[in-house]
Amino acid sequence: MKNLKSILIIFVLLAFSSGSFLFAGEEKTKKPKIKNVIIMIADGGGFNHVNAASLYQYGCTSKQIYEKFPVSLAVSTYQVGQGYDPDDAWSFFNYVTAEYTDSSAAATAMASGIKSYDGAIGVSVDGSAVMNILERAEELGKATGVVTSVPFSHATPAGFVAHNPSRDNYAEIANEMIYHSPVDLIMGCGHPEYNSNGSPTTSRDYQYVGGSATWTDLKDGSATGADADGDGVADNWTVISSRADFQNFATGPTPKRLIGIPCVRRTLQQERSGNAYAPPFTAPFIETVPTLAEMSKAALNTLDDDPDGLFLMIEGGAVDWAAHSNQPGRVIEEQISFNQAVEAVVDWVGKKSNWHDTLLIVTADHETGYLTGLGSGPTEDGPVWNPLINNGAGSQPGMEWHSGGHTNSLVPFYAKGMWSFLFKIRSYNHPPDPVRGRYIDNTDIADIIFTLWKEK
Repeated sequence: MKNLKSILIIFVLLAFSSGSFLFAGEEKTKKPKIKNVIIMIADGGGFNHVNAASLYQYGCTSKQIYEKFPVSLAVSTYQVGQGYDPDDAWSFFNYVTAEYTDSSAAATAMASGIKSYDGAIGVSVDGSAVMNILERAEELGKATGVVTSVPFSHATPAGFVAHNPSRDNYAEIANEMIYHSPVDLIMGCGHPEYNSNGSPTTSRDYQYVGGSATWTDLKDGSATGADADGDGVADNWTVISSRADFQNFATGPTPKRLIGIPCVRRTLQQERSGNAYAPPFTAPFIETVPTLAEMSKAALNTLDDDPDGLFLMIEGGAVDWAAHSNQPGRVIEEQISFNQAVEAVVDWVGKKSNWHDTLLIVTADHETGYLTGLGSGPTEDGPVWNPLINNGAGSQPGMEWHSGGHTNSLVPFYAKGMWSFLFKIRSYNHPPDPVRGRYIDNTDIADIIFTLWKEK
């Protein structure tokens, strides 16, 4: 049986690598196609981030909807010139604290299939722009969008749309996304007129929205971007900010092109006031900003009218921000928010699409915080990685941090839909990790999608 399975895997791999499949009753070969691709990224979210949220939500692990997807793997995330050694990763506790990526290089790799340097937004190591899968989707006539719980010009959404040598050039990146990219939908934080608690403020910060002039264009409705629909005419943006607008656009008619900037400065909830180190949901949430799930619903309803299909990237960006600050309660809040967004997308697939037309990927760009169970670390007898302590549903699990930055740990990868098995096949390019099992590299995500979207 094992030999038969190996033979089948090799056969499919050879067929896929040749770029064509032979279907019964057809003389011609066809390259695989997929109508809709949705990539969901929990920025900074490792296996224990998922487990922490699950223990709080359910009192046990392996309960998230994406953990039941038919493809369940891991992903290596290192930047250009680095690597990941499975044996060393589990032989030396501090191995993963070196050779880690940042979010911009990771987003560039996932979006383009090209490894680049920390800080790179859609450019290779020589600074030249590289094509991303959103641009390829636009070439195929698909509707496209990016959604995030942090500023829309931040590393991950930017890496799927823009091209810039430095992720810190927020205004330049925002202006490229708004005025020069073909993207149809942008949703994310960065509202210059509100603070981190969602309250109006006279202390303005326009960098995340492209500067004060760009903000004026957006507010008065004169912001005209690139030709998004291929008719040769520049297309105007519709701009929304209130939670009610996001909720209303989850159903019914939508504009051709939409920018959604919630009334909050940098994150939907993670930077709100209150004790940031308290257990989850201790500090009251800001009720005037949408949830990531609400934004995702509005985004899908805006994009799903296109008969050619859609590409959408959705990021739970503040998982990373909370993990950088080693905030266990807020990490759990942000991971749960991301989980609820995944549930909303799965619901959309069931009601508005199907798993034959749609490929859904749920993953992370890197791990942040080196999150483990209590008592982990290097010892005289070797490294120890203890599991999180289960304190029951509704209680914060026992957990500890070993870093305030990123790590080179493998991160989770889940996929469902037509052709999702190709990622499992690709995992045979690497020897299995002794703990996480089969894994792919982050560049494999774009590489496979580009192959699925090759011209006939």
